[in-house]
Amino acid sequence: MKFTEGGFMRWGYDVARAEFGELTITEKEVHERHGGRAPQGRIIIKDRIADAMFQELILRPDEHAVIATTNLNGDYLSDAAAALVGGLGFAAGANIGDGHAIFEAVHGTAPDIAGRDAANPSSLILTAREMLRFLGWREAADLALAALQRAIDHGCATADVACFLPEIEALSCSEFANSVVKEIKKG
Repeated sequence: MKFTEGGFMRWGYDVARAEFGELTITEKEVHERHGGRAPQGRIIIKDRIADAMFQELILRPDEHAVIATTNLNGDYLSDAAAALVGGLGFAAGANIGDGHAIFEAVHGTAPDIAGRDAANPSSLILTAREMLRFLGWREAADLALAALQRAIDHGCATADVACFLPEIEALSCSEFANSVVKEIKKG
C-alpha cells in the first residue's frame, strides 16, 4: 500500500504542480508560508491515509471538495459518504474526463431486489441531474433536484429510507418515481 498509494499520491502532486501550478498550493506550503491560511484563489492539495480520510469525511466533509483516490479506497469512501446522506440510493455517479462523461447509478445491479419494483430511484434522478448540469442545462437540473426534495418533504420514500422515518409508508420504486414526476410537472 505504501508503494502503490504512495506512488498515486506523488503522481497527484506532480500533475497538480505541472498542470495547475498557479492555482494550487500544498497543505504544507499553506502552513509554512501563509500561516495556515490559503491565498485567495488557490486550491489546497492535501493527502491523507485512508483511515484518517474516513474520519475527516465524517467529521469535516466541508473541507474536501474533490477526493482523488485509488479504486478500492474510492469504493470505501464513496459508500461511507453515501451513508451520511441516506445510503447508496442517494448517491449520484459520474466519470468525467476532458469533454466526455459517463453518468450511471452507483454500485451495481442489486440482484436481491431486481424485478421487485423496490429500488430507490433517487440515485438515478440525482445522476441525471449531474448529467444535465454537465450539459449546461441548469434549469432542468435544478427542477429535478427540487422535485425530488419536495417529494421527500411530502413523505414519499422507498423502503430503504422509510424504515428510518416514523409514520411513513414505503412506496415502490415506480410509486416514488411517479411522485417525483408529479412534482416536476408542478414546477
